[in-house]
Amino acid sequence: MPNSSRGPVVLTILASIGLLYFWADWLAFQQLSLTHHWSGFGLGLAGAAWWLERARKMQRVRRLLVFSLSFFPIWLFLVFALNEMGGGEPWGTLRSYSATGGIFLAFLIGLAWLTWFVERQSRIFQLVRLKKAEGASRVGPLQAMHSSVALPGSGSRVWDPFDMDAWYYGRKRQKLRQSVSVTFGYLVFFLLVVFLLLQLSGCRELYEMPAGGGEQKPNQPVVKVQKVIKKKIIFNPLSKVIAKVPPIEEIKLQLMEITKHAYTVGYGKGAGAGFAGGTNRGKVRFIRLEYSGGDWDQGIDADLNMLVQYNLRTQHKIAERPETRKIIQLKNFPVGKSPPIVYMTGQKNISLGKTETDVLREYLTNKHGMLFADNGGSAHWGNQFKSLMNRVLPNVSYIRVPLDHPIHRIPFPIPFLPYVAPHGGTDALAWVVNGRIVAYYHPGDIGDAWADDHAGVPAQIWEACYQLGTNVIFYGHTEYSKWLEARKKSD
Repeated sequence: MPNSSRGPVVLTILASIGLLYFWADWLAFQQLSLTHHWSGFGLGLAGAAWWLERARKMQRVRRLLVFSLSFFPIWLFLVFALNEMGGGEPWGTLRSYSATGGIFLAFLIGLAWLTWFVERQSRIFQLVRLKKAEGASRVGPLQAMHSSVALPGSGSRVWDPFDMDAWYYGRKRQKLRQSVSVTFGYLVFFLLVVFLLLQLSGCRELYEMPAGGGEQKPNQPVVKVQKVIKKKIIFNPLSKVIAKVPPIEEIKLQLMEITKHAYTVGYGKGAGAGFAGGTNRGKVRFIRLEYSGGDWDQGIDADLNMLVQYNLRTQHKIAERPETRKIIQLKNFPVGKSPPIVYMTGQKNISLGKTETDVLREYLTNKHGMLFADNGGSAHWGNQFKSLMNRVLPNVSYIRVPLDHPIHRIPFPIPFLPYVAPHGGTDALAWVVNGRIVAYYHPGDIGDAWADDHAGVPAQIWEACYQLGTNVIFYGHTEYSKWLEARKKSD
């Protein structure tokens, strides 16, 4: 290697190590900020562009090597950029295609270079032996296409897999056996690396709130007096038409209730309804938890209705559809990018193992999440949930949530706790940590009121249930936004 190239090569190796660090952090650890990630991947892209420019003057093999290695920073930047553009269409589809296609191309690039290297090394071994044998080939030209041209000396045993005369390739069709063995070994190695990367990422997921701001106060209907309109009619005294002249001072006043919000629903300073800790691609999502032992999916069709109603009542951006996750999957969300609130319901048993209990505790405390639990039909489920919370938060006792609590007042003042049936009483319960509700329990099947038929309850009830659902979701996101802002200031 020329001395003029050693400096750039060393810098490139160091930059590659740095790029791997940024990639691992973005993939799994999430210790660096988004700005750091953009900078790291951007520098990797710039380095690839610099080498591609220099490659035009290189020899063919070196040029192809530069092209191959430059693929990786370009691919990583593409996947990262598409991921940061959000999960909606078309970015989600493009990100999936680029990630899958990149893995396939990386496999082909590695296989091509491995084949070239094996063929090159095998040829070197053969030439060395031919030179020692003074060019005497022990096989014919056709057989040389798949067998050794010059065998090693008698009594010697070759172990090098790049030498087709390795003893484990046999003495017939060594070239074919070498190619199959090396290709199979490379495939196993590649699959192992992909598996380890998937384990490292843990199928990582991100949750981001919609950016914006607003006020955290009750939404009161406003009555507005319309402008007074005075009608003045002028009559022609010479007209043959006889008409009754109305009193010139007749005044009509109209009162109209404004249905549009008198303020922007949200928290913090920002343009549009949303949260100061959110992002432009963020959306409010409705995530229902799956668990063993009961009918976790009871009334699941109503989740979409509540999500849509939340959008109508707050103007916050929402996901296209609700989602479900197993409790164990909550660990896939990193700190600072976890769901502010998840929903849980049922009417039978709740069976959670220690691992799931630990994951739920981690989510509620360290990840600042909130659990919205709805008793779907029995006092038994209510007792099951209380028992679960005793294991999740053994040092925290539940309290009755009064109607003047912010969760019952913002953005909609709730004059009474609405429910379909009092399966677990008539009071909402809460588990509070550091002044924040981490688990809110509704005793009376609020999810049934969100269904298409509203479970046959009066409009006053199901409307209040939509308002309460909006309040609880808003509370979870607002508290999460406050926490994110506090973390930024502490950093």
